[in-house]
Amino acid sequence: MCGIAGFLSLGSDPFPKGEAALRAMSSLISHRGPDGAGEWTSRDKRVGFVHRRLAIIDLSTSGAQPMIAPNGTVITYNGEIYNYIELRNELSSGWAFRSTSDTEVILAAYDKWGDDCVSHLRGMFAFAIWDERRQRLFAARDRFGIKPFYYTEQDGTLFFASEAKALLPLLPEIRTDSTALAEYLTFQYTIGAKTLFAHVNALLPGHVFTVDNGNVHVQRYWDVQYVVDFDHSPRYFEERFRELIADSMNVHLRADVPIGGYVSGGLDSSLVALLASSHDHRNRLAFHGRFTEYPGYDESHYAQEVANRADMTVHIADITAEDFRRSLHDVIYHLDFPVAGPGSFPQFMVSALAAKHVKVVLGGQGGDELLGGYARYLVAYFEQCIKAAMDGTYREGNYVVTIESIVPNLGLLREYKPMIKEFWREGLFDDLDKRYFRLVDRSTDMVGEVDWKSLDKPRVFEAFREIFNNKDNVRKEAYFDKMTHFDFKCLLPALLQVEDRMSMAHGLESRVPLLDHPLVEFLATVPADVKFKGGQMKQLMKTVYRDILPEGILRRRDKMGFPVPLKEWFEGTLQEFVTDIFDQQRARQRDHFNSGVVLANFQSASRFSRKTWGLLSLELWHQRFHDRAAEFRAMVRS
Repeated sequence: MCGIAGFLSLGSDPFPKGEAALRAMSSLISHRGPDGAGEWTSRDKRVGFVHRRLAIIDLSTSGAQPMIAPNGTVITYNGEIYNYIELRNELSSGWAFRSTSDTEVILAAYDKWGDDCVSHLRGMFAFAIWDERRQRLFAARDRFGIKPFYYTEQDGTLFFASEAKALLPLLPEIRTDSTALAEYLTFQYTIGAKTLFAHVNALLPGHVFTVDNGNVHVQRYWDVQYVVDFDHSPRYFEERFRELIADSMNVHLRADVPIGGYVSGGLDSSLVALLASSHDHRNRLAFHGRFTEYPGYDESHYAQEVANRADMTVHIADITAEDFRRSLHDVIYHLDFPVAGPGSFPQFMVSALAAKHVKVVLGGQGGDELLGGYARYLVAYFEQCIKAAMDGTYREGNYVVTIESIVPNLGLLREYKPMIKEFWREGLFDDLDKRYFRLVDRSTDMVGEVDWKSLDKPRVFEAFREIFNNKDNVRKEAYFDKMTHFDFKCLLPALLQVEDRMSMAHGLESRVPLLDHPLVEFLATVPADVKFKGGQMKQLMKTVYRDILPEGILRRRDKMGFPVPLKEWFEGTLQEFVTDIFDQQRARQRDHFNSGVVLANFQSASRFSRKTWGLLSLELWHQRFHDRAAEFRAMVRS
């Protein structure tokens, strides 16, 4: 786990500001690698790489980067290749290894398989390789987007980095991309390659990036395919699920340093922590964050229940309004740009706590998207049950829906009445894409705050629909598969951005064992009737691991992610703090926004509205980056 950056002149001339560019980019990602820094520039000054190291595997200097192979190939790499031991054994007959690092395994894999090396890698990664013999750049990002890779092309030079902020000194201006902004306001994340920074693109998950003779080409190498297996019994899927989870945990626990775990009190992180602790007695440190100022925001007793089961020690961060006031600017800075909900703030605080004790933590990201853990899936299932009862048609795609099956789960929807009201506001039983769009649209209560005439909201829906209705991935399967597929492709990368940035802000590596591609590919074949039987969220996981999960975790009906008492804070302790942010002269002059309406409507937003967090994040993002653009430009002045 590290930070990477570099440049490539797309023509035959050297890049004259290469040294200054590398120095600036390295400085802006220094927090990602506190254990070392490296720099390499080609003899003709056309190519340059930097690397910031967080040493996890092969702690010696032989694992330092950028790493140069005997054939002149150079790599700068961020991540972990969990099957590096198996690959090393396979490749050793044709490669004389000089280190025990997974970095060198990538160099050897590229030497043997070329661009197809990515198909052999199991793990999280973002890397760039300069092929000296072919005068060619090859870069790749892992299948799910666990590790980041951003790039921009300016005046005939390509720049890339682990974090978008590292590219800002090379941009002609810092400006908001209106297409990405419309997507962010709708979903609180973007759904394509564009970022909120104009001129800066993300290499999408499962894609490779090549530059040959100055020509840039981006291509997908992996995608999830929902080809449902109707030939096997539920017992088969349960046994295979347990096997794949065990295999993933085995390789994710490979490290030359101790490993801890986030324990939120939910199903996914609890399972990962319990399995890790049973694997090695050293892996018994857990980390949790709680809010005790208001009722309904403290889930620490669930985390403690998990710890008691596994004889783990739980370190708890008690998070306050003052922590929010003091840390929020740092959270926005490290995120690069606003994404997802307010959970990034407590994640930042818990990561800071964990970094005091370990260098690696395990998290439960991916379980909700893969196994059906979001309440909105249950809302949609509820509608399907009603429709089936009215029409007498009880099979929906690949699973059976009945009105009787939903009754035991209605209590789970008690806290989601606002969501149901919006879902049923219009077009009941309408096209599935329109209905799910309304479930994931976070902008429905942003009316006067945003100048929608200056943004293309219809284009956002069309982009959403193209992904939601993509028959290459989801053929004739259930509405459930369409929902989880969209969230897997669009929401999950946003959550992984939070996972990466909030941990790396403190030089901490976060691993996500549920996102192992053999496991993901298997789950895409499991019928929805097994994963979500009777509307039971994560039914497959609960059935398989009922023997080790605490009863209190299995029976939870109130898990809400990582809730933050924003409404209470903004109406009380932090009211002046928020008012001052939006009352500044520049805030009142932002394109696309009306700060006066934002302030007027802040207190009217419901507890479940993402409007307050979304608009506050955007304003602080403008202040931190746009308003200080001159500071970034000054970093590469000759």
